[in-house]
Amino acid sequence: MPIELNEKNIKKGVLSLVLALVDILRDVLKHQAVRRMEGGRLSGEEVERLGRALKDIDTAVEELKEELGIMDAVRSVREGLDGAVGEALGAAFAQAEMKGSNAYAEKA
Repeated sequence: MPIELNEKNIKKGVLSLVLALVDILRDVLKHQAVRRMEGGRLSGEEVERLGRALKDIDTAVEELKEELGIMDAVRSVREGLDGAVGEALGAAFAQAEMKGSNAYAEKA
């Protein structure tokens, strides 16, 4: 099946990729915020401000996806990126494991 490329498809694809990356960054920010809260490095006021800021980011990103009609496209791009990263990490861990077992065999 040939892929039809036109300006609308390209714009939708680029916007979907950008918002998928924003989703990933948002997840990283949330994870980091939780680590800082659990580590006791934030005051109560800072936790409140951070929570509001993250909620505002969530709202803005979801509104953009809806307004642009790219919710499904962003989800698809995100799933593809998650899969690619998972495969890359799996390959890297497997390679490191092989190197580790080779080093152990050489010492024995």
